[in-house]
Amino acid sequence: MRFTILPLSAIALSLAACGDTVPAADEELQDELAMDGMEAVQAQEAVAMLTMADGTAVGEARATGSAGGVTINVEAVGLEPGLHGVHVHETGSCEPDFAAAGGHWNPGDTSHGLEGDDGQHAGDMPNLEVNENGLGTLSYMLSIDATWDGLMTGDGSALIIHSGPDDQMTDPSGDSGDRIACGVFTAPA
Repeated sequence: MRFTILPLSAIALSLAACGDTVPAADEELQDELAMDGMEAVQAQEAVAMLTMADGTAVGEARATGSAGGVTINVEAVGLEPGLHGVHVHETGSCEPDFAAAGGHWNPGDTSHGLEGDDGQHAGDMPNLEVNENGLGTLSYMLSIDATWDGLMTGDGSALIIHSGPDDQMTDPSGDSGDRIACGVFTAPA
């Protein structure tokens, strides 16, 4: 026997469609259930347009927040082939040489690296692999310390691509080299 689990909002709407089977006093509950169901499927999204220090566009990163956490999707073009460290940084700025982006986003005050002994920064991600044509994609759900509100608080945050690979252990930055591309996460208007 196969069972299908329906969201409460679908049950409430089905009952409402059957006529007067749901008392009028429960209409407020029905509205609340319907809103809860809609909020659960609506994801929050922010886009960071990635550029080199000279302003050359090299792709974009999308941050999507949901009940499960924050997922970052990176699409890069025109980069040197190989592995590149990628991190979400604490400040939403790409001013001169990307230094204004600050350090890695680290609300949990942990050590760096997906393979580190003391957890990882909320903004730590796997390396971006760029192919011989200069194209690279990466999709990753950030650590449990990463929340949508934390990502977009104040001036937001920035995504940085580095010149070399992240060793996933060396604190504070994975020994991933210079910052070569940056984009600021901004919510769509």
